[in-house]
Amino acid sequence: MAAPWQPLLDWWFGPSSQAAEVVAHKHGLWFAKRAAQDCDARERFGVFVEQALNGDLEEWSGAAEGWLALLLLLDQLPRMIHRDTPRAFAGDARARALALQGLAAGREARLPAIRQVFVYLVLEHGEDLALQDEAVRRFRQLHEQAAPAEQAAFADFLAYAERHRAVIARFGRFPHRNAILGRPSTPEEQAFLKEPGTRF
Repeated sequence: MAAPWQPLLDWWFGPSSQAAEVVAHKHGLWFAKRAAQDCDARERFGVFVEQALNGDLEEWSGAAEGWLALLLLLDQLPRMIHRDTPRAFAGDARARALALQGLAAGREARLPAIRQVFVYLVLEHGEDLALQDEAVRRFRQLHEQAAPAEQAAFADFLAYAERHRAVIARFGRFPHRNAILGRPSTPEEQAFLKEPGTRF
């Protein structure tokens, strides 16, 4: 009998554990803003997302793959299912606590490198410079350890992490979240948001 989290991992990553292959097939699902994908995520996993946001499914974190799936339900899928609403970030605090707990136990070492990416993205989403530093460190490590054929994929993840860190180092928060969260933007943030590629 398959684990309850397996359909989510199959949908998110596909059958391969080779980074270049997974990225080629799944990058659009992960990072493109498409209403059809958001709807698909809601129909497939919306119930699990709400359970995770309500503090349920803790038993999943006893296995490395279940821990990863729970992180996806708290960090990635709310950004799809609740896009452009405050609830998109409702699982962030719990995801961070869960990620840091698992990292302290070395749980990520049991996951293929491409799956570790979505543990470190939890840190990258934090509006905290120490978390950003750790995310960059982890992504740099993935890049350095990758096989030559995989390095380009991990170089992209590292560059993205460095961009996120630079924003937090400058503003202490992500200005592109301000409107969604009802936070007033400073004049400097308003000017920044007019620049291309600043909204991730």
